[in-house]
Amino acid sequence: MAHNAELDAVDLAILAELQNDARLPNKDLAERLGVAPSTALERVRSLRRRGIITGFRASVDTARLGRPLQALLALRVRPHTSQLVDPLRAFVLDLPETITLFHVAGAEDFLVHVAVADADHLHRLVLERFLIRPEIVHMHTTLVFRTEHQPVQRPADM
Repeated sequence: MAHNAELDAVDLAILAELQNDARLPNKDLAERLGVAPSTALERVRSLRRRGIITGFRASVDTARLGRPLQALLALRVRPHTSQLVDPLRAFVLDLPETITLFHVAGAEDFLVHVAVADADHLHRLVLERFLIRPEIVHMHTTLVFRTEHQPVQRPADM
């Protein structure tokens, strides 16, 4: 996987525009960039072919889905083997409460970002879904007060 993909100013501008609004019509994108619509279209296709743009998705407000309380669950598992980790990953990603799963290095092995209806829902999730699994030997829960995302990702050298 290339870490320093060759990106020129037009590529970077396309990435910024589409990260701010992935539904931006090609003609509007071309207008903002000052290029022909065919150029904008081919550049977006090239970014997708090269794996720089990996997809387009809708952002969803979990609070409006009835899940306003978010938390990070830090899990330590033993033994830390692929025979154990792969089923655990599948289990966590199958839970409707899961937003994101991070496999990490450090004192913990996984961080699970979840969204739930309330504190009772979180309590049941922790006790009845996670802590009954024998491979989870330690768990730490952190409530999330606010989540903010950096809307535009740029190459590391910028």
